[in-house]
Amino acid sequence: MSRQSRRVLVLGLNYPPEQTGISPYTGAMARGIVGRGYETRALTAHPHYPEWEVRQGYGQWARTEGVDGVRVTRLRHYVPSRPSGLRRAFSELTFGVRQATRRWGGPDAVVAVSPALISTLVAQVRARLLHRNTPFVVWVQDLYSLGLKETGQPDGLTVRMMVRLEGLVLRRATRVVVIHDRFARRVHEDFGVPLDRIDVVRNWTHLPSTAPVERIEARAALGWSVDETIVLHAGNMGVKQGLGNVVEAARLAHEQKHAMRFVFLGGGSEREHLIAQAGDLGTVTFLDALSDTEFASALQAADVLLVNEKPGVAEMAVPSKLTSYFAAGRPVLAATDRSGITAEEIGRSCAGVVVPAGDPQALLDGALQIAFDSAAADAMGAAGRRFRDTVLDEETAIDAFDALLTRVIDGDDLLSRVPEPANRDHAH
Repeated sequence: MSRQSRRVLVLGLNYPPEQTGISPYTGAMARGIVGRGYETRALTAHPHYPEWEVRQGYGQWARTEGVDGVRVTRLRHYVPSRPSGLRRAFSELTFGVRQATRRWGGPDAVVAVSPALISTLVAQVRARLLHRNTPFVVWVQDLYSLGLKETGQPDGLTVRMMVRLEGLVLRRATRVVVIHDRFARRVHEDFGVPLDRIDVVRNWTHLPSTAPVERIEARAALGWSVDETIVLHAGNMGVKQGLGNVVEAARLAHEQKHAMRFVFLGGGSEREHLIAQAGDLGTVTFLDALSDTEFASALQAADVLLVNEKPGVAEMAVPSKLTSYFAAGRPVLAATDRSGITAEEIGRSCAGVVVPAGDPQALLDGALQIAFDSAAADAMGAAGRRFRDTVLDEETAIDAFDALLTRVIDGDDLLSRVPEPANRDHAH
């Protein structure tokens, strides 16, 4: 089959113009395979993340548009203002039903992005009923059931049910694509997916390459003084980020009279709570989302780029912000579990400093350590950029997707037939 006649359907809850989380990768992958000659269509939701509110101008029952050569159909679904528990599950279910009842147009392969796990399950049921011989690839960005455990959900019926559902979805997939080697191990060991059905494709830096900025001018445009240390957290403000720890570090900086400012850039379900927690604290600033160019400039202008994770979060995800942080060439401070994936990424890249999660004084000390040694900070920033250029390259990732889709569509992959579910129970 020629590339021009290959049709790929991408299913995912998040898609550009959303700027954070999974969306930039889904959009870039779809755009990338268009550039490799695939006819690509995406079924997605209206932009609503991380604000959990459908953006102005969107919200129609269905809306189809062209985005970077991809035919994108946006479907209205239930968007909860507070995305927790049953509300979030129902949100995913309504989106899954919308996807499953929409015309798919006879794709040669389907790529479903998880999370959202529940909508992926619904789409997979439709695929098995109506497109049984069509390869169904699941691209795992976060491990859903592990996330429930690591963010403090009690190991009750809900968690056990999600473990079973996630295992069912992954074992039924033609191929499972994961974003880290440790994900591959967990998918194999926890859910019984054979290693030869798992592909590792690392996430990449989705921001366009930008020239180095004049940092003094960039800081002035943002209202940042050259005499203060700027610690910038960019991206989603949700439960798993545990950002109350950062507000408390800012409070300590104020009490100890350090010339330091902690900046929260973006939105999320916890933003209003964090604003209330910070009150009139002068060492904290909140910024709304910026354009890609302004965002890249802000990252370069900061002194320290912060990843903060809730205590216990270790294996569920690779923070997407790391790819943008590395591209900025600034040192990274990670407040996280030292045995987790984030700490491993910082260690492999030599791009920053790791401190324990949930310890405001340790976070402040880490920021001061970086601020007081400019030569080491510059070396860490340069190391992060090298890691981005050599490990987290977009063209390499798109080439991997191209090769995978070629195998499953052309039948060269011995496992390209949709497998029957194994009779296993991995709930534990």
